[in-house]
Amino acid sequence: MSSATLKSLEQFIEFCRKHIKGKERKEAQIFLDRFFQAFGYEGVLEAGGSYKEPIKKGSKKGGTGFADLVWKPRVLIEMKKRGESLDKHYSQAFDYWTRLVPDRPRYVILCNFDEFWIFDFNLQIDEPVDKVAVSELKKSC
Repeated sequence: MSSATLKSLEQFIEFCRKHIKGKERKEAQIFLDRFFQAFGYEGVLEAGGSYKEPIKKGSKKGGTGFADLVWKPRVLIEMKKRGESLDKHYSQAFDYWTRLVPDRPRYVILCNFDEFWIFDFNLQIDEPVDKVAVSELKKSC
């Protein structure tokens, strides 16, 4: 990984430490935009991603759900509030992923502002292929 990307990841981690409280509705898009910027993109939209992507029959009651971020065919990211147990949201993320056809994203990420759980459902269904703390992003890349 380039030294510029490592520096950007440091800046992202520091920004999160200083400014992100972990409120899903209020801060998810800011967090994700800064995350994309850390990897060299201008932001989510400029990279071709979309926020609040409608997922038909994606809600618990069978109505339309909304994925926090979809960047086909790369990743679906579902955000939860800080401190939220991510294992409780696996089925929501998996259901969203199954309904995102055509061009289903390769990866699914569950994030609670402190940790990323990264899934590749083409490799394994029940467990993340990796878990990365936001504070450890630089070391994990």
